[in-house]
Amino acid sequence: MMTDPRTPPAVSLREALLFWLKLGFISFGGPAGQIALMHAELVERRRWISEKRFLHALNYCMVLPGPEAQQLATYLGWLMHRTWGGVAAGVLFVLPSLFMLIGLSWVYMAWGHVPWVTGVFDGIKPAVTAIVVQAAYRIGTRTLKNAWLWAIAAAAFVAIFAANVPFPLIVLAAAGLGYLGGRFKPAFFTLGAAHAKTHAHAPVAPALIDDHGPLLAHTRFSAWRLIAVLASGALLWSAPMVAVMVWQGSAGTLAQMGWFFTKAALLTFGGAYAVLPYVWQGAVVEQGWLSGAQMIDGLALGETTPGPLIMVVTFVGFLGGWQSSELALWFGPEHRWLAGTVAACLVTWFTFLPSFIFILAGGPLVEATHDALHVTAPLTAITAAVVGVILNLALFFGYHVLWPEGWQGAFNAPSALIAVAAAVALLRYKRNVMHVIAACALAGWLLKTWPTLLAPWFA
Repeated sequence: MMTDPRTPPAVSLREALLFWLKLGFISFGGPAGQIALMHAELVERRRWISEKRFLHALNYCMVLPGPEAQQLATYLGWLMHRTWGGVAAGVLFVLPSLFMLIGLSWVYMAWGHVPWVTGVFDGIKPAVTAIVVQAAYRIGTRTLKNAWLWAIAAAAFVAIFAANVPFPLIVLAAAGLGYLGGRFKPAFFTLGAAHAKTHAHAPVAPALIDDHGPLLAHTRFSAWRLIAVLASGALLWSAPMVAVMVWQGSAGTLAQMGWFFTKAALLTFGGAYAVLPYVWQGAVVEQGWLSGAQMIDGLALGETTPGPLIMVVTFVGFLGGWQSSELALWFGPEHRWLAGTVAACLVTWFTFLPSFIFILAGGPLVEATHDALHVTAPLTAITAAVVGVILNLALFFGYHVLWPEGWQGAFNAPSALIAVAAAVALLRYKRNVMHVIAACALAGWLLKTWPTLLAPWFA
């Protein structure tokens, strides 16, 4: 079988690792932006993988719980360079943002009460509320294509807003409705080719991993390999869990964080915005690891750093560790930064470990067929429910931003103006999220510091 001379040369592991590390530093713009960046680099420019194979991998990642962009990087790394290639790609995709968020979280806790810093965050918080509204609008316009899906979204909103139904039950109920809808009303529960439309221009020249090539040896299904991956995943999960339980007991802060974020990792259908209400419900309301205002600040930091937005859990873990009186006894009050760092790393580990297991265990099964997956109908219903859940989250954020002292307190008019301006910039003028956050941060800083700046002129 002759090789097309236009096929790009084989990619070394070192070259691939440098690319994944670079991607970890420049992957701004949320999942859509990160997927578009990978497509532009890997499919169009470098031609490491064909359009069809890229979309096939993306379809699988879309039906999994967890951050789809990071899972896609893991899948493509595994496809090109076996297990260690996938592990390295997934790790390097999140490692830069892990270090950045730990550093920013430390600055936030150590210097967050300085007036100009609080002014910056006062400007960012309304922007975050507008960003969440934009997420609900963006996902809704892509998903809610008929009355059935609108009804699921509305029911999810009422369930979590009025009845306080736990997020996992909403996901399960939506999946059940999607399954039934796929059987009896399949035309109404089809996601369509949204991503295919986005990436409609496939390169003419063949790719290194092309549509018609034979299955690579490491992508063939093996029962023993599947057992080995699942056993390794169980060991990697249980080792740190057993360690913290022996250290602090099952009711300890770190053990509770491990349990909670493992469940969160298994429920992130629909991306990071879908799991944020669940993290809010557990970390803020039930466990009290951080306050609602701090959670909004964490989302702001997550929006301004590269990597998956779900990396906001690193911020949650850091603040939970820093503010834990239990961990203060273990590490000492003067080493709260160390307690926060340990908690942040542990939370990140338990959040992302399931994604690696899903990819390495399921990849060979996916490669065995290039037909459409038979789980798109439940996914469509879950995504519709996610729209209602995200809208509820936007109301939560808006309440805490506009009435920081509760309904009986004063209405925060400057924050309302910043929120409206940010929403108009995002929804009407399609401005870049980073630009909007920067402008709002500047507005918050000016509102906080202008009396001090003008005082000498009127002395």
